[in-house]
Amino acid sequence: MRLAFWRTGKYRAVVQRVISKPAPVAKPVASEPVASEPVVARPVAALESGDLDLHALGQALMRRRSWIIVPTVLAAVLSIAAVNMVSPRYKSEVRILIDGRENVFLRPNGERSEERNALDAEAVTSQVQLLQSRDLAREIIRKNKLAERPEFDPVLQGLSPVRSLLALFGIGRDPFSLTPEERVLDAYYDRFTAYAVDKSRVVVVEFQSRDPELAARVADSIAEGYLVLQQGARQAQAKSASQWLAGEIESLRKKVADAESRVEDFRSKSSLFVGTNNTTLSNQQMGELNTQLNNARALKSDAESKARLIKEMLQSGKPIEASEVLNSELIRRLSEQRVTLRAQLAEQSSTLLDGHPRIKELKAQLADIDRQIREEAGKVSRSLDNDSRIASGRVEGLSASLDQLKKQASSNNGQDVQLRALEREAKAQRDLLESYLAKYREAKTRENIEAAPADGRIISRATVSNTPAYPKKLPIVLIATLATLLLSAGAIVTGELLRMTAPRAVAVFAPSGAARRTPVRAPAVEAEAEPALEPEPEPGFEQEPEPALREPQAEVATAIGEIEQLAETLVDAGASAHKVTVLGTAASESITLTALTLARLMSRRMKVVVVDLAASSLTIPAVSADPNAPGLAELMQGEASFAQIITKDRLSRVHLVSAGRPGFDRALLQSPRLTLAIDALLRVYDHVLLDAGAASDLPAELLTAQARAVLVPDASMANEARTLMCDQLRAVGFSEVTMLSGPCQPMDAVGVGPRVVAA
Repeated sequence: MRLAFWRTGKYRAVVQRVISKPAPVAKPVASEPVASEPVVARPVAALESGDLDLHALGQALMRRRSWIIVPTVLAAVLSIAAVNMVSPRYKSEVRILIDGRENVFLRPNGERSEERNALDAEAVTSQVQLLQSRDLAREIIRKNKLAERPEFDPVLQGLSPVRSLLALFGIGRDPFSLTPEERVLDAYYDRFTAYAVDKSRVVVVEFQSRDPELAARVADSIAEGYLVLQQGARQAQAKSASQWLAGEIESLRKKVADAESRVEDFRSKSSLFVGTNNTTLSNQQMGELNTQLNNARALKSDAESKARLIKEMLQSGKPIEASEVLNSELIRRLSEQRVTLRAQLAEQSSTLLDGHPRIKELKAQLADIDRQIREEAGKVSRSLDNDSRIASGRVEGLSASLDQLKKQASSNNGQDVQLRALEREAKAQRDLLESYLAKYREAKTRENIEAAPADGRIISRATVSNTPAYPKKLPIVLIATLATLLLSAGAIVTGELLRMTAPRAVAVFAPSGAARRTPVRAPAVEAEAEPALEPEPEPGFEQEPEPALREPQAEVATAIGEIEQLAETLVDAGASAHKVTVLGTAASESITLTALTLARLMSRRMKVVVVDLAASSLTIPAVSADPNAPGLAELMQGEASFAQIITKDRLSRVHLVSAGRPGFDRALLQSPRLTLAIDALLRVYDHVLLDAGAASDLPAELLTAQARAVLVPDASMANEARTLMCDQLRAVGFSEVTMLSGPCQPMDAVGVGPRVVAA
């Protein structure tokens, strides 16, 4: 679908090069002398590039230097008089170190081996707030009798008309409407300051007064009162703790007595008597029987092993070498006799033969001794067998006794569990009573105020000052003088800038250098209005004939007012004017000029982008900060991104998007991706203005979807045709159609200034 518009012909481009029009010069007033000096236009402080003409501002300050010097001198004199009339105040300070002092010998027993943590910044700040407490302030006021001094009680100074007048207008408070305590407290806190020194635990207490001795005395009183207040708080805390602990101890004593009596009653009822090592008798007996049983088993095993070993030696005929046999007295005597006989046998064998009676006698005696030794070893073996049988019988008896005790203990396990529970409860009550007794003794000791040191100590006492701390005469005079100087100079500079930035004609949008350009020349403005000089063409450029700009000033103002009113209407419409399509009955430069002028006016309050869909005008590239930037055609081909196609207007905050570089294929503007690109811009900007030109080959949905239309007609268009055109556009799909009175001329293009226009 295409849009068909009523056309009456082709409209030539009206802007071809830059034209500068001089601002009108005000004629001299009849009361001013005309012949005294020639009327010359003031130098321009704000250049077209945005720079300031500091030389012109300096000349303006020199011309009006009397408006700067006189107020400055007057302010200096008044400030000097004011600081000398104010009663001086003297300041004294006291420094307190917050170190959390604590006597290690007065700490609880459980905390004596622990190191106290260092105070943090919040603890020091809390001590500063304690110094500013009203209770301490009342004590200091009472101690130093501040309520009797006129300095701290305005009522004692008498009635002041100025204060009464200020209180009448609600600026100040009437002293007579306050209580004496409130008046003195207000004066006290007005002169009192307490703060913590940065990165330390030192608190500074400052106090000001007209009497330097009073200032020092009150500062010392505040520090001492702060320490006494802390000690009193510690004493009250210890006293309240001791009172509470006394009541709890009496209650716990009764509970402990009841718990212990329940334990003993249950033990006697259950026969769970306690023996040595705090164990029950049954358990103790089981332990003893178990020990005896183990010993009997060991004796049995030892006797059996020794008897078996001796028997093996006897059966094998080996010498008897068991300790039980060798330790026997008979065996030792027989062994000695055997050794003696062997010695005699050896002695006789050296002289006698084996058949000699003496040799036979000695051998018979040796054999008899060996027989006696073996018989004695057999007796020892049988004795060990008897011992093992005795130990075996004892083991059996102890095992039976132990089994009987086990059965008895298993039957008493339930009662033993109940007894242990009662004992645990009694022990817990007893331990709690003992801890409370220890704390009670410590609390009673801490009730003495000398035994409870404060958290801080005075490290620097106040001294009497001879130099007034208030008012600071030199800084006050300098600040008042410099402030008056800066304000008067700023007022003159502001007025000069506002006067110099009055509405005047500036340069029109010049085409890029690729086509044709004409240099801009700012003509001099004489005392009387003179026609603007024709700019000289640059070498290599042909100067084209300029259109005559002879429209009356009233018509220009009317056109500008219409565009401004339309811009205000669109901005106030908000989301309903999110998308605005600017189109005309014939392709002309005035459509682009209207869209650009409207966008610049709207950009003062909103974020606006102008999208060039006509591509028939050189105005958009001329005013763009990057004339060679790619456009929508390159975006459709994927050769550029959104960040590359969006440029900025050199004269305003408007963002610009061109249709494409010269020679692009307009069929790319028929792509469905173009609608997606416009939707993306609608999400980013407050208002999107589409420069559709004559809209002869653009999709209707792209221009009309949720959009308003601004129609730029031909000047020769009849009223009936205008009405018919508006009806046709509404029928196509525009939500609202605005018909301008006529095409926007170059003089109507509004720049960045408040009412600066571009010709």
